[in-house]
Amino acid sequence: MKYVGAIDQGTTSTRFMIFSSDGAVVSSAQIEHRQICPKPGWVEHDADEIWRNTCRVISDALDKAGLSGSDISAIGITNQRETIVPIRRSDGRTLHNAIVWQDLRGSDYIESLKAKLGEDALKRKTGLLYSPYFSASKIRWLLDNVKAVKNAASDDDIVFCTMDSFIASRLTDGAVTVTDVTNASRYMLMDIRTLEWDSDMLSITDIKESYLPEIVSSTGIVYGYTSPKGPLGASVPVAGILGDQQAALFGQACFSPGECKCTYGTGCFMLSNIGTEPCISENGLLTTVAYRSEGEKPVYALEGSVAVAGALIQWVRDDLGLVKSAKELDEEAESVVDSGGVYIVPAFSGLFAPYWRSDARGVIVGLTRYAKRAHICRAVLEATAFQANDLKDAMERDSGVKIESLKADGGMTNSMPLMVFQADIMQIPVIRPQINETTCLGAAYAAGLSVGIWKDTESLRSYWKEQMRWLSTMDDKERENKLRYWKKAVSRTLSWVE
Repeated sequence: MKYVGAIDQGTTSTRFMIFSSDGAVVSSAQIEHRQICPKPGWVEHDADEIWRNTCRVISDALDKAGLSGSDISAIGITNQRETIVPIRRSDGRTLHNAIVWQDLRGSDYIESLKAKLGEDALKRKTGLLYSPYFSASKIRWLLDNVKAVKNAASDDDIVFCTMDSFIASRLTDGAVTVTDVTNASRYMLMDIRTLEWDSDMLSITDIKESYLPEIVSSTGIVYGYTSPKGPLGASVPVAGILGDQQAALFGQACFSPGECKCTYGTGCFMLSNIGTEPCISENGLLTTVAYRSEGEKPVYALEGSVAVAGALIQWVRDDLGLVKSAKELDEEAESVVDSGGVYIVPAFSGLFAPYWRSDARGVIVGLTRYAKRAHICRAVLEATAFQANDLKDAMERDSGVKIESLKADGGMTNSMPLMVFQADIMQIPVIRPQINETTCLGAAYAAGLSVGIWKDTESLRSYWKEQMRWLSTMDDKERENKLRYWKKAVSRTLSWVE
């Protein structure tokens, strides 16, 4: 039996999982990290804290499995995308907290870019839309506002890393500073067709190519080897990198055009494989790289991104104290037949796809004296389902193909009332796989393919197994009424920030 490890560096926690060569989970360890919010709309992470947590979860998972680092055939990495941490190229030292993908401080800068390059041209080049969500505005803010970053940049001694790049650098003791094509496609600086840093985008943002990591394939290549001084205590190939949503697509075995998955985590992300030619969305979706195997054509995906899904549950649990756990929220939601006319639109960081309105802010609407805690709890869950349905509708309009079923993964798929309502509001089967940790699994697959543990993507299909399926039972009239009120609630969030 051979073993592959996968680091999942996420928005709220870092996890390390070990898989066997037959695709089974061997062990897992996970630690949360702090969410640092210096100002409204600003979100940061301490990258050094994340690295310490990474070392700890690797050690804990190895101990649980009774394995040593030398028993691991390869390490894959998957990560929260768009989040940027500046490090000194010469010694890997962090120069500022990581600026998280949810952060809005680059909004004004993004507005200024629109005068330099039209949004249609941006979409054709990068597959993206103008938004502070993407990494370029975070890099520009760091260059303009942080003295240590300015000084390092003037010495050409800086790399603006996404978290995959940061973790790979630390694992290899600075020998490797790379980011794969899926993460590079989220910088708003990469040409979606050539898969290289785009000279025009670098010029209008005044970001030097030397400030960026090298772009590499997602699988089929060994980037470097872990330092024996590091958490594995051995030299192990670092051999697969995928941004978290692309890793989930990979782990869900969505290797053919038209196959679609939705990950319910801190945010909510729907991706549909569109094959080897990029399709530019007309309905507020993004075109992104799904994965690239070394020596082969890249595979692309249409993506819809929702900023706040599981984060809304955290908010009502931790900040409002409305419930003590996600389980309690589910129990409250199941105790009522509907939300009592209450709708929540969690536009804490504006609205992402398909609206792309950074001027939006969250609302709770439809409140009456009839509404109780249980109705609000149900509205919390329904908010994620409504947002995911918006993404599905946009995806069908862009592709012209009806989505027949949805492969669902992520922590929120443990919520029965959410999954039941999701199937009802989408009117298609929602399917959860036996291994729900598809993000880690995708990174493990990418690493294992690179070192020959698995032959090709088709051979991985046999490992995907269905665990549970939810079917729609809601009638059309009730569904249409709920969607009408949802759209009305969304309209109330717009233009809040002037």
